[in-house]
Amino acid sequence: MTFSDSFIISNMNELIKAIDELGFVPFFENKIPGFSIEEHIAPGCWYHDSDDGFWPAWEWKGPVIQKMNCAYGKFLKGKAMYVSPKWFPDFANYRRDGYDFDARYEDGLTSYHDKELFELLDANAPIISKQLKKAGNYGKNGKKGFDTMITRLQKQCYVVISDFKYAKDKSGKEYGWGLAEYSTPEIFFGEGFRNTVYKRSPEESYERLVKHFETILPGTELTDIQKILAP
Repeated sequence: MTFSDSFIISNMNELIKAIDELGFVPFFENKIPGFSIEEHIAPGCWYHDSDDGFWPAWEWKGPVIQKMNCAYGKFLKGKAMYVSPKWFPDFANYRRDGYDFDARYEDGLTSYHDKELFELLDANAPIISKQLKKAGNYGKNGKKGFDTMITRLQKQCYVVISDFKYAKDKSGKEYGWGLAEYSTPEIFFGEGFRNTVYKRSPEESYERLVKHFETILPGTELTDIQKILAP
């Protein structure tokens, strides 16, 4: 399977298959033609306007993450992308440039404010966004910059979205938009990730990623692949 194929995603199992085979599946349309769920989703499975709404691709997110144990987050220029368990260690190693978070901070490559948020999340993960903001006093009358920092931590692969949680009414029925639940890859994936993320040099991981993207995005310019991979 490549993104040049005319495959259609019409249910959650087909999405899981696409993530497993392709390794990297962006949620939204982007600068690479065909490189998204949005462009391969079956009619009626994206969204349509109605009184009660109909948003299958959105509702699949949490179950797909949990069933596949895959990475999901704002990894592509601030936009969401699934990354399979097979490819996430190399992707994280490259994006982190071989640094764990403490080493990155000690070398002056991240700010104290990012460190403060990361450590709060790490100590409480998994934790939904609303609870994380409250615990860190982020918001209108508190500390600023939460959205920018949490997005940056995802782009650097120190944070992933591990699930989506929904509010429930009095009868126990879920409603509204799902709230992102955050975790670190080390906690979410466990020992397998911790033992493999720095197994190769960042340069070796990068070369593996480039070759893989040349396979799943045939005909795409190397410069465009480099832009996808860049944090």
